[in-house]
Amino acid sequence: MKPFLPLLLLLLLYSLLTSCALASKCPKDCSCSSPDSIICFARLGKTVPSKVPTSTKNLYVFQNGIEALKQDDFIGLENLEMLDLSQNKLTELPDRVFEPLSSLRNLDLSNNRITHISQESFAGLELLERLYLHSNTIKSIHPAAFDGLEQLLELKLQGNGLTTMPTLKMPHLLLLDLRFNKIPLPSPDGLRTPKLESLKLGGLGLRTLDDTLLSGFKNLHELDISNNQLNAFPPVLQEARGLVILSLAGNPMSPLNWKDFENFKELQELDISNLSLQNLPENMTQLFPHLKKLTVAENPFNCLCSLAWFPGWLRNQQIVLGRKEETRCHFPPRNAGKVLERLGHRDFGCPTRTVIPVSTVKTTTLAPSLITTLHITTHGVQPVKPSEAFNAETDSYAQPPIPATPSSSPDLDMRRNGCPSNICLNGGTCRLNYQNHFECTCPQWTSGRYCENEEDLALFENVSTPKILWVGEINAQMVTSSSILLDLYRYIEMRPYIRGVKLTYSNLSGLDKRPKQLNIPASYPEYTLRGLLPNSTYFICASPLGEPSDVDSVCIEAQTSDQQVFSGRVEEPQLTTMLVPAVAILLLLVLVAVAVGVACFMRRKKTHLELYCDPSQLELDGVKVGLDNGALPTKQPEVSSSTAAMQNGCLDYEAPLIANNMSSLKPS
Repeated sequence: MKPFLPLLLLLLLYSLLTSCALASKCPKDCSCSSPDSIICFARLGKTVPSKVPTSTKNLYVFQNGIEALKQDDFIGLENLEMLDLSQNKLTELPDRVFEPLSSLRNLDLSNNRITHISQESFAGLELLERLYLHSNTIKSIHPAAFDGLEQLLELKLQGNGLTTMPTLKMPHLLLLDLRFNKIPLPSPDGLRTPKLESLKLGGLGLRTLDDTLLSGFKNLHELDISNNQLNAFPPVLQEARGLVILSLAGNPMSPLNWKDFENFKELQELDISNLSLQNLPENMTQLFPHLKKLTVAENPFNCLCSLAWFPGWLRNQQIVLGRKEETRCHFPPRNAGKVLERLGHRDFGCPTRTVIPVSTVKTTTLAPSLITTLHITTHGVQPVKPSEAFNAETDSYAQPPIPATPSSSPDLDMRRNGCPSNICLNGGTCRLNYQNHFECTCPQWTSGRYCENEEDLALFENVSTPKILWVGEINAQMVTSSSILLDLYRYIEMRPYIRGVKLTYSNLSGLDKRPKQLNIPASYPEYTLRGLLPNSTYFICASPLGEPSDVDSVCIEAQTSDQQVFSGRVEEPQLTTMLVPAVAILLLLVLVAVAVGVACFMRRKKTHLELYCDPSQLELDGVKVGLDNGALPTKQPEVSSSTAAMQNGCLDYEAPLIANNMSSLKPS
């Protein structure tokens, strides 16, 4: 062990000397984590830092408040390969300002205030490979501004005010992003980029696509034509059979003709958001055998049985659903607003699938019929047990068995199903009765003519389902009474230039409404606000880190719960707490009914006349107070079949649906 001590001391001494040397050469208010990289983040200074070592290869000077550049700022930095000047306050680029940077390969000038690109703004950058100019206010570019950039691989110009585009003569360009400008569709002569792989033309207001636009691109793999005015599927896309990523989102081209997609067998990512789609074809696997990511957000889906295959298909094919929180149902009302991916098979209202083997019809004993007021006649139909409702091997509907001979049991004479498609909801089974009228056999947790009323599950609906609030680019999910989970994925995805997110939140319900701030890195698409007050409304805003709160800010309101939200069943003590006052109120109503009935009976006996009770007798103190205080739930629009009418004397009223409305009662 002792021979290693001198070596260990020498290594420690070397590291200390190296760190001291780096610290002595590091510019003021900057960080020098390695000999060739300098990071100056949120540095207070209006100019580029001075005394940068000549050996520096990567210089990050973003969010510094730099207002102007001059050529002297970069003299001696011939070895610099990466220069990040994003998120500053630059308004212009002087001619030949970057000429000393002869080895520069990456230049990021995004999120500044540049308005014009001159002919010699990038003179001397013959080796430049990536040029990022997005999120500025550029309105004009000199026709020869990019002539010397023949080695350029990526050019990003999205989010500016361009009305015209210069001719691009870039033989090696792979990515061109022109989204959200005011330029017309580029002509094939204006894009002399034969090796282009990614072309992004979203948000340009295009109404058509030139038939010759894509003919010159033999290696095009990604195409974004989202948020335009295309009212039909562009026929020119049929020539782009090698596409791997395609975005058609936000165009008024609904309904889609899925035959137009038959040639896109290589597609791996597809975005068809905001196209007013109500359904999706069940043969998605045949259309897109290599699909890995699908985005169908902001569509008014009809979450009926015809779409029940979709959540399971995503899981089985291991396909990522983009913007899942914004992929919700629009119809029917019981599914409206629910996240499509989280629905179970029975939530789509599909009928129960029944299979009875033909070979065992004569020997199999069927389940007893449900209790009903109708007597089973020789034409009655015997319902099938739930355990026999579905066959995993065939995954299909079964036809009721037909007796082989008239000598078969007449009570088991089942006719072939002539019911309308999907008439029974929530997994109910349709059948024909002896009067040739269809009836629905409902599961135990549903009721109604069409099994439309959910009874027992409604007790837990408000507890097990978290409240989701979605507004624009951020959404909030209420998880407990003291925390809110924020989803910032879309906000960060639409702003790839930001280095972090500043969260500002304040309690609108409490006495202290002073805003609080948190800074989180851009690598955190989800963040949980903790230590909040229960039953309070919070106003939450997200903005780019380092900018004023009113710059590019997106805000929402979210409310914490007044009690703990559980992901599973309701705990027994809480259920008991709700049942005690409900049962007490029900007993009070029964006593009132008995008292009124007895009074009417005594009055009838005394006068020997046929008298009817006045409905105003319900205005007793006990009943009236209970109704005014909201202790009893209001009458439901559709009365459950399990609700019994109570006849007591001349008093006729329906029992309150306490069992079906426990979620509306608060614990005493």
